[in-house]
Amino acid sequence: MKIKSLTRTLALLLIVQFTSSLQMNAQALKTPAPSPLQTIDQAFALSNMKIEYSRPSVKGRVIFGDLVPFGKIWRTGANSATKITFGDDVKVEGLALKAGTYAMYTIPNKDSWEILFYKDLTLGGNVADYKAADEVLRVKGKVAASSSKVETFTINITDMSAISANVEFAWDMTKVSFNVTTEIDEKVMKNIDAALEKDSRPYFQAANYYYENNKDLTKALAWVNTAIEQNPKAYWMSHLKAKIQVKMKDSKGAIESAEKSMALAKEDGNDDYVKLNEKLIKDAKGGK
Repeated sequence: MKIKSLTRTLALLLIVQFTSSLQMNAQALKTPAPSPLQTIDQAFALSNMKIEYSRPSVKGRVIFGDLVPFGKIWRTGANSATKITFGDDVKVEGLALKAGTYAMYTIPNKDSWEILFYKDLTLGGNVADYKAADEVLRVKGKVAASSSKVETFTINITDMSAISANVEFAWDMTKVSFNVTTEIDEKVMKNIDAALEKDSRPYFQAANYYYENNKDLTKALAWVNTAIEQNPKAYWMSHLKAKIQVKMKDSKGAIESAEKSMALAKEDGNDDYVKLNEKLIKDAKGGK
């Protein structure tokens, strides 16, 4: 009896061990996701714009008007809802939206799309429970036919500037985009003033910001002059001065600054800045 009991116990232990081994192997098995997750984290304005979404593929199916019905709320991708995060307060298609994270739903139609920003991040793909009260903003997206087929659903952040960008959806033969802008001028200029009170180094950055964003060019010129005094061999600073002078219609001054920048760039062996200055001098002479 003792031998039979021991045999049964050993058999049970072997079964448990075999079952556990199967479970561990099953847990370790990894296969490609049918709609893989992608995260875009793009520096934008003074912070970041982040988008998290899953990417389904066409796989021979009819997409818009069939797999994704027209006129109904779509999670904008696969699996859970697409999420978008703005680090700054923004305007989407000209309408204000506070900084934060939102679920981004859409309502596709043949010739127009609506983009919906939703504050409840727990809804996920369960659009049947969508509540209008949790919708923060709704805008129209710009729809266009794609020049070539996009097999896998793709979101891009395009046409970047210091304060503006476009968010673009592309899938199958359809592209949809909407514009995002942010007002950071007042914040940046306050940061510049505060930085210049404490440190002499940001003069070049301050002048460049004013130049790029069409601010007070007289102030930009004064700042870049100070930067050059502190860094007399910095040919990129003299080049910026030349660009500012071109904007100020001072062709003679721009040519002198560009020639100085080009000579310093040649000394340093920087052919890129030599070419930039040659082009600037040519343009400035043509602008006389």
